[in-house]
Amino acid sequence: MRSGFVPVVGRPNVGKSTLVNAMVGSKVAITSSRPQTTRNAIRGIVNGPGEDPEYQIVLVDTPGLHKPRNELGTRLNSLVYGTLAEADVVVFLVDATQPIGPGDRLIAERLGEAEAEVLVVVSKLDIGRRGQVVEQLTKAGEWDFASYVPVSAVDGSGVPELVAELVSRLPEGPVYYPPGITTDQPEDLVIGEMVREKFLDRLREELPHSLVVVVEDLEQREDGLIDIAADVIVERKSQKGIVIGKGGSLLKEAGTAARHDLEALLGNRVNLRLQVKVEPDWQRKPQLLDRLGFD
Repeated sequence: MRSGFVPVVGRPNVGKSTLVNAMVGSKVAITSSRPQTTRNAIRGIVNGPGEDPEYQIVLVDTPGLHKPRNELGTRLNSLVYGTLAEADVVVFLVDATQPIGPGDRLIAERLGEAEAEVLVVVSKLDIGRRGQVVEQLTKAGEWDFASYVPVSAVDGSGVPELVAELVSRLPEGPVYYPPGITTDQPEDLVIGEMVREKFLDRLREELPHSLVVVVEDLEQREDGLIDIAADVIVERKSQKGIVIGKGGSLLKEAGTAARHDLEALLGNRVNLRLQVKVEPDWQRKPQLLDRLGFD
């Protein structure tokens, strides 16, 4: 069979997580309109059809490459570059609705040094005008990578063609994950990210970058109810009040939305307890980043 590891890279907010979810066929990565939504290298597994699949694509959803402003940003960029070392093929996303800029060119330059073949994907085909898509394909063609594929992860246009293109370029290899497995993320990480997702689009623009969710306790009772205790961590006392909301309204709203998704994910009733804590400047402290899982 053909199998291999395929990092999905690009600038922040170009649709990497949405594309990974579309290719896998289920939600393995959270999505949001906010940049830097993804903070971990998340693996999503695409298996060929049938009990004895002909291929297995291990997609690696990565944080958006950006100019780092703190220790966290530096670590996220390093994480992305680290995935290239294990890549068999690389998917490089370019947004059809945004001009190709210095960030795209910097990534292209770095990928030009990679040993793996690079497929350029022009994303957001569903909202990009035909002229924009053609222009992006023309400009990206100057990079002389292996292949160029326009897709829409929202309506599925181009996704089967992208899968076929990837399979044709993967080496012969083993089955890395049992058929039916869609991700290898630890359960507490999945839960924490699903909770964080519910806060992202409910907060002011500067706050999502300062927020992280850490699951502190996870236990299933005899009656099947799953107890989850998680800390919602921010950097300043003023942010704590914003996350809680007037009379606890925002905390309750986000918690209720997260609980519904978690019950669908875990297949049982969930009791979700959220506590907001302040860890001053956590994004700049190496030891604290290690404890929060960004080592």
